[in-house]
Amino acid sequence: MRIRYQLALAATAAAVSLMAQTPAAPGRGAGRGAVAARPPAYPDRPPADPAAVDRGKALYGVHCNFCHGSDARGGEGGPNLLRSELVLNDQKGELIATVVQKGRGEMPAIDLTAAQVADVAAYVHSFRVGGYDISRMTPPSIVVGDPKAGEAYFKATCAGCHSVTTDLKGIGARVGDPKQLQNGWLMPGGRGGGPWHVPPTTVTVTLAGGQKAEGTLGRIDDFIVTLTEADGTARTFRRDGDSPKVEIHDPLQPHKQLLPKYTDKDIHDLTAYLVTVK
Repeated sequence: MRIRYQLALAATAAAVSLMAQTPAAPGRGAGRGAVAARPPAYPDRPPADPAAVDRGKALYGVHCNFCHGSDARGGEGGPNLLRSELVLNDQKGELIATVVQKGRGEMPAIDLTAAQVADVAAYVHSFRVGGYDISRMTPPSIVVGDPKAGEAYFKATCAGCHSVTTDLKGIGARVGDPKQLQNGWLMPGGRGGGPWHVPPTTVTVTLAGGQKAEGTLGRIDDFIVTLTEADGTARTFRRDGDSPKVEIHDPLQPHKQLLPKYTDKDIHDLTAYLVTVK
């Protein structure tokens, strides 16, 4: 897999180099405004069934768009799928399925069938990967929901933790950009931060003898967990299965639990309401 990934990077580099060396297209003229011919993208995949791509696009919009972005180049916290080794090597969802159905890291498991994952894969693979901006899409305005319905949804779902008179006071004016606002409330711990002040994730490690270590989570994987205690002491613990016991305290957990539950209407309505909170 790593060799294939390195070949992908080499192909992309070669594409960029080719763009720089290709003469300007006829009629365009040389110099600053010249447009070079575009090289082929990598990997070169045969066209997928349009019906599968359409089904995958709908599923992606509900389950993946909020983290990985509308163009699959990464969103609020989610990685760029077009530069993912796993996605580059995937053919019809066989590699993606394990991650989608079981989760990985901060990504929760998503309840999709193998056929649905294959459709999502067909949609993601429909994006061309190259050393140019061919995969970008210009999204339409996202303020298309019903503010009144959004206010009702906020009171029913969000008001237990948030208030438009305290932590979210003037949020529509503070953020300004509706897209940033929408990305922010969907996953306020994502890249960019903005006005979303989220406490750090903490962790409690309980050793076999009962001793506990608590602090801000630095890193966790199948082999180690690192944390920084209140006095600044950094500690690292080796992991072997469930030993030692590790408890993660994530302030964004309520948001993550809601992610699979939002409908497109919920997202648009709530965004349309929050932009009015001046």
